[in-house]
Amino acid sequence: MPELKIAIVPVTPFQQNCSIVWDETTKRGAVIDPGGDLPNILAALEELEVTPEKIVLTHGHIDHAGGAAELAETLNVPIEGPNEADKFLLDNLVADGERTGIPGRAVTPGRWLNEGDSVDIAGLAFEVLQVPGHTPGHIVLVNKDNFIAIVGDTLFQRSVGRSDFPYGDGDLLIKGIKAKLLTLGDAFTILPGHGNASNIGMEKVTNPFLRG
Repeated sequence: MPELKIAIVPVTPFQQNCSIVWDETTKRGAVIDPGGDLPNILAALEELEVTPEKIVLTHGHIDHAGGAAELAETLNVPIEGPNEADKFLLDNLVADGERTGIPGRAVTPGRWLNEGDSVDIAGLAFEVLQVPGHTPGHIVLVNKDNFIAIVGDTLFQRSVGRSDFPYGDGDLLIKGIKAKLLTLGDAFTILPGHGNASNIGMEKVTNPFLRG
């Protein structure tokens, strides 16, 4: 069984949690949501001695995907995800970068991800769940062997993702969280796109957005 390791590199002025996921034995892995500050990500990879084999995106917002195209070229690795419903966001990353002050380039993944797909990271299988509402094509990555869910901007410690965008849907987001994330089991650790990690059991009890 590969030994799962995860390191968080906060990037962009939004302090987005870029995740480096790897197998400690082989030192092979992936970078999830490289929104920017690529020198910091590359320095972390060097320090950890991790060789990334792919980039994975949970959704198309600039702070999660803005640096993906450049990093993919630098590392010569493919990009997987998110779901194709976020294509319009990935196509618009240059304009979003100008608006937010975060440099971005348009991204075309080599593989779009759908519900039930599996993403292989150094022999570790991550199941893909579609949890739209924050964005239409938002995905979550779940490794059941290690009770880990990389949830992007769906579920946070005592909060949930924003849905006040023209394409957002708060009701759909809450429905997806309750049906697909809360049912994973209380022991599952969640790694959100911003802020601290939590677990499903804690969020069931303390998250005001999930009561009722």
